[in-house]
Amino acid sequence: MDSIRDSQNYLMKTALQHISESVFVGLCRKLGNSQMVAMRRDVMDIKEIVENQARTSDGFSMMVSGSRREGFRLKGSDVDSMNWPNNHHVIWELSQSQYYNTHRQTLILCDCSESPPGFTLLCLLSPSMDRNIQTACVSINNRHYISSSKYRQITCSESFTEKTQHGPCASGTYLRLVEYDEAYCFVSDFWPPSASSWIDRCHSWPQPHVVDDVVKNGCHFVPIGHKLGRHEIHEWRISFSLAEQKLVNSMNHCQFLTYGLLKLLLTEIINNGLDEDDKLLCSYHMKTAVFWVIQQNTIPHWCPQNLLGCFWVCFKLILKWVYEGVCPNFFIPDNNMFLSKIHGDKQHQLYIRLYGLYEKGLAFLLHSPSIRSYFINVLHNPRLSICTDEHTLISETKFDRNLYIEIIIYNMLIKKGIHSCMRYLNAIEQIISSYLLTQYQVLMLQKLANNVFCEIAFKLHMKTYTNNNQLRYRVDKISRYMLKLAAKFGCISDMLYIAMYYYKTLRYMEALSIIEMIKIKLAQPYVMYVYNVDTEMYIEAVGGQSWSAKMRQAVAWDIILDNRIHCISELILEQRTAIQNKRITLHVPQFILLYMLEILCYRHVDTMRVLAALDDLQTLVHYDQGQFIPLHLRDISWQILGICQQVTGNLQAALYSYRQSLRQVPSNMIHTATQMRIEQIEQLL
Repeated sequence: MDSIRDSQNYLMKTALQHISESVFVGLCRKLGNSQMVAMRRDVMDIKEIVENQARTSDGFSMMVSGSRREGFRLKGSDVDSMNWPNNHHVIWELSQSQYYNTHRQTLILCDCSESPPGFTLLCLLSPSMDRNIQTACVSINNRHYISSSKYRQITCSESFTEKTQHGPCASGTYLRLVEYDEAYCFVSDFWPPSASSWIDRCHSWPQPHVVDDVVKNGCHFVPIGHKLGRHEIHEWRISFSLAEQKLVNSMNHCQFLTYGLLKLLLTEIINNGLDEDDKLLCSYHMKTAVFWVIQQNTIPHWCPQNLLGCFWVCFKLILKWVYEGVCPNFFIPDNNMFLSKIHGDKQHQLYIRLYGLYEKGLAFLLHSPSIRSYFINVLHNPRLSICTDEHTLISETKFDRNLYIEIIIYNMLIKKGIHSCMRYLNAIEQIISSYLLTQYQVLMLQKLANNVFCEIAFKLHMKTYTNNNQLRYRVDKISRYMLKLAAKFGCISDMLYIAMYYYKTLRYMEALSIIEMIKIKLAQPYVMYVYNVDTEMYIEAVGGQSWSAKMRQAVAWDIILDNRIHCISELILEQRTAIQNKRITLHVPQFILLYMLEILCYRHVDTMRVLAALDDLQTLVHYDQGQFIPLHLRDISWQILGICQQVTGNLQAALYSYRQSLRQVPSNMIHTATQMRIEQIEQLL
């Protein structure tokens, strides 16, 4: 009997290891292997470094956190941005004031005496010159405190883009693709005394150098109070976002995937079908559980063969927390993160829901559409050989596509003028000379430089030098040089900025020459247009080459126009109304812009060829099935077709196109311009 039982246990253990390996493979494909996760982090890291070095004169620093900063790209993974004034510092005790020049720095003292653990009041020790802070001040016991609710309301209302208030943040969506939360907060260079026990617990994890790095970077304070706090509307929550980011980065890949599997459990099983008010558990609770399990060192081996075992330990800890109604903050355990949210009937209902899953064992993961197939593959074929070598799980083409998408999404910079652009170029130059950069960061810096060069070229042209022909010639020469540099650092479609400049400066033949060159390059069968690529052709043409070479030769993507810069006069109405609707950029599919420029140029040099170009544009807009015009850019595509039809005299066709534009997802927020153009045509007809 013992031998039979031993054999059964062995078979069960072997089967669990095989399923764990299969799920590991599935999670690598869905969430990314360690190389892809590192790439995502590197791209965001270098963008943040450039922003902070260039914006020092603005008086603010920023940090990006959240799921996307951690390396996830799941649906709903948001970007949390934290911004704080450089000349305001929070201290925990008056003796720490000796480290600051109080003539230049405004000091703020933490007052935790009447706040729940993890929360505090912020008392101004000296007057602030910041108007927002002055307005947000309230008097408590004859002392001036910065009210979190007032400060949050003020900073949220000042935002340029359209946002809604969400907790301590202002929330919005970048081109309806990436959700983000932006919080205006304060920073402390000192580690909170209430979190000192965390340092003492760090015996096995994280490593001492990570602990030192975490502690020396202090913490932040975000504008939200505790619901049970005596001064809820004025309290601030102590934020460990930077510390958490460093801890997630210190995880091995199996630990990271365990965290990712818990996030999938939350969205696809626990919270699936629930109303927002009934979603009591959140991703932060999942992350906290992983932190505690890793630090308690209860799992000897975090590896692909033990992935589901690691997941099960974390799940049981969450179940225990829900049963007890206590979720201890990882840094300040006295801060029970369930205190005001998970209690009473809701706590009991959640526990019943989770315990029902527990009784099913790991089989409940079959309800997850993301990993179900990886379970079933092994159950149907127990002897299936599974390779867990991460580098074999994601193809070169898929990795490249993900890399370029990261660069597209995060290459926008906060620039306000030529001087601001020059600060960015100086920052990029300093970073190249003083940082040890990864290959992904070098590529990102190239694209950022490309972005800045284009902006300088058009901003220089916007400055009129009508009384000085020599100066105008020099400016034109510099602008053209900048655009050629930009094309050298960018992708194929970045050459369109040169064509736009030639069109704007009435050099129609030069613009058409560039357009023909771009057409030839884009016609190559190996070109990756972000949304689609012929894998075999791509690998045959550029496989194994550097990412920089691939980007120049075989990559194209949409054109992003800054709405404050008018590169094409025919789009000024759209750009102005987009700004009124709080959209700072206009995103245009590359082929749409290419055909538009071709039509506009031929109007001046060869009217016989205008109709042929217009026919190409019309065919693309009418019949494209998402290959070159993604769904979220169909509004601007129909709009541009209408503009081209209107300028060539076909008002009825233009009217139809404008009406089609109104029916699309309003990603570019140009509907006001569309309505104006419709009214204009209706008056003419």
